[in-house]
Amino acid sequence: MRIIDVGRAFPPHYYDQQTLADAFAAQWPDAPHRQRRVAQFHEAVGVGGRHLALPLERYLNLDDFGAANDAWIEVGLQVGEAALRDAMARARVDWARVGAIFSVSVTGVATPSLEARLMNRVPALPRHLKRVPIFGLGCVAGAAGLARAADYVRAFPDEIALVLSVELCSLTLQRQDPSVANLISAGLFGDGAACAVVAGAYVPAEGPVVVATRSVFFDDTERVMGWDISGDGFRVVLDKSVPDVVRARLRPAVDAFLADHGRALADLGSFVCHPGGPKVIEAMETALDAPPEALELARRSLAEVGNLSSASVLMVLRDTLERRRPAPGTLGLLAALGPGFCAELVLLRW
Repeated sequence: MRIIDVGRAFPPHYYDQQTLADAFAAQWPDAPHRQRRVAQFHEAVGVGGRHLALPLERYLNLDDFGAANDAWIEVGLQVGEAALRDAMARARVDWARVGAIFSVSVTGVATPSLEARLMNRVPALPRHLKRVPIFGLGCVAGAAGLARAADYVRAFPDEIALVLSVELCSLTLQRQDPSVANLISAGLFGDGAACAVVAGAYVPAEGPVVVATRSVFFDDTERVMGWDISGDGFRVVLDKSVPDVVRARLRPAVDAFLADHGRALADLGSFVCHPGGPKVIEAMETALDAPPEALELARRSLAEVGNLSSASVLMVLRDTLERRRPAPGTLGLLAALGPGFCAELVLLRW
């Protein structure tokens, strides 16, 4: 199984971090202490700017969950289609080989799901395509989607599976919520879509081989990350213990995974990691005993577009393919973390 390439797409509305901080702080004109906290959090998360699903002024009209979700469907179809077409153009493979599409998101809901609606917008997709929409995995879903796609093409080695991630995090923002978790999220998360093309062994293609995958669940961490869902939509759950959990639990999970395949951490020469935030990246570096330059592309992605939830690890994978492709034969680890609290690990051979 090989990952041939990754397509991506962003909404056209891009704002620098200062503009976004000022707009969010304006929600509390009579609370200067809260405005100062907004400024501090926006500066601390290491983000220089982000794409938004809508022009900034339109967010004032999103007065309930229904309006925000309608915007998620409208814009999600636009960027999802663009990412999918970009992926297939880069992969240069026959559309007829596409046997399955795994679509992941945690920032909106739709029935029919996004990939079903894309069937009408992208006629080249086979009509017998197997559709697997996945909701609820959050930031881990990009890596989990790759793993499930690899499982699929292992069973159907002459086919291709697509992993489509559409995350419009700005549409989940609770404008009047002064909690620390919401203030941090308002400065951290951005919008975008990514699509990976995974090929079976009988498909002539180049790209890193998926050697093995593993899902890891960490006990008693349910309230570390996720959503509380109410009439106002998605309210973020983001505990300050996330970096500590990563430092304590990721290394044993990776060591056990690699050992089961006759490998050790010292055998790895490449890391493709989800850029959860500066402290999470630092915690992953510590846990993986990785030099700072190993996660440079994760930091760069965070700075340029923010945390895109499940799409981020796919963005970093694309950057690795384009900017820092390891030498042939190099072993690498693709890793992401998400609600549960959990990890998804993919062992690659470049």
